[in-house]
Amino acid sequence: MESVWEKSAQRPKFEKLNGNASTDVLIIGGGIAGILCAYKLKNAGVDCILTEAAEICGGITKNTTAKITLQHGLLYDKLIKRFGENKAKRYLRAQMHAGEEYAKICHGIDCDYEIKDSFVYSLNNKEKIQREVATLNHLGIKADFYGATELPFKVAGAVCVREQAQFHPLKFLYAISKDLPIYEHTKVTQLKPYTAITNHGEISFKKLIIATHFPILNKHGGYFIKLYQHRSYVIALENAQKLNGMYVDESDTGLSFRNYENLLLLGGGGHRTGKKGGCWNELETFAQKHYKNARIIDKWATQDCMTLDAVAYIGPYAKSLSNVYVATGFNKWGMTNSMVAADILCGIIKGRPAPFAEVFLPSRSIMRPQLAANTFESIIGLLTPTVPRCPHLGCALKYNRAEHSWDCPCHGSRFTMDGELIDNPATDDKKIG
Repeated sequence: MESVWEKSAQRPKFEKLNGNASTDVLIIGGGIAGILCAYKLKNAGVDCILTEAAEICGGITKNTTAKITLQHGLLYDKLIKRFGENKAKRYLRAQMHAGEEYAKICHGIDCDYEIKDSFVYSLNNKEKIQREVATLNHLGIKADFYGATELPFKVAGAVCVREQAQFHPLKFLYAISKDLPIYEHTKVTQLKPYTAITNHGEISFKKLIIATHFPILNKHGGYFIKLYQHRSYVIALENAQKLNGMYVDESDTGLSFRNYENLLLLGGGGHRTGKKGGCWNELETFAQKHYKNARIIDKWATQDCMTLDAVAYIGPYAKSLSNVYVATGFNKWGMTNSMVAADILCGIIKGRPAPFAEVFLPSRSIMRPQLAANTFESIIGLLTPTVPRCPHLGCALKYNRAEHSWDCPCHGSRFTMDGELIDNPATDDKKIG
């Protein structure tokens, strides 16, 4: 199943690595985070190479709903409670800067960039919404409370932040990637100190950025316990509602809405990877009830890495590794957080760290309630006696009936019916049956 983005953008092609190479900075992973890192570094005059095991934007990036907003659910009230006002302000500044960077780079690029108001709504908790409105205003962002919206159902309230944006992610990324030093179909099979072994040669480097959605170095950083993965689903509807804004439910299992040209993109049906959820059926049922004359044009699914505290992990990969950096755990907000990652990592490499870099340090405390849930799922997955098992760390795979795949509830690896790898952290195919 292809997203609307794949069907409406012309993908550039890049050669595979042919023999050995060397670079100051090697970037592994050709999604939005890796491409933005390469773009920023190249423009800063830094020698870099990006390697992609398949084709750029061929993983999670092509399945985003592509909202560019500083609103990441009802986050800012939570950030103040977890980290204090100072860090909440720096997180906010990072997201604002990301939005400003997109506006600047998109100028002159045909990528359907549009200014839109952003709404986060709640079905049943007006007080939550009011707290977030007050928090944003306190932090210096003009936010408004709405008791009703243009959505086809009642809400308890919604937070509105004006002049955010949406765009066509692949048109944008294909445009900025054309002149970047990228090798496609070049899979890193082994990492040694300052050397990457690929299927087409070796690359020596001085610094390394791992931007592979879920980090691929299992023995460092503890990402297998600091992250879990969450699936969500999208249907593109023709003859549905034309919205003036972008909307998302404050609940992880709620619905999101945005338009693209004549289509309404309806997202939701989410669940932890390897668990049961509403999937496309939930979205189709909703559309039949509220958009009776609509027709489903496309449908697709995506997967997000979720951190313990709703803040991405961006910075040094682990204390045990020198000159290795990571960008992961964007918590469903990969557009702005990818730009934040590029700014932070480019700044570190240039010796000028961004003022908000400390907020995203991967080495921060892991003592959060989600840690217990992740540990429990890992133990259950390891102790479940069924087969097949995930080659990543050995958890039992679960069959996903909606997508006809084998999914890992521990860490989110996914495989086709024939065992071909779909999503990492696993790095190789799995023999099924």
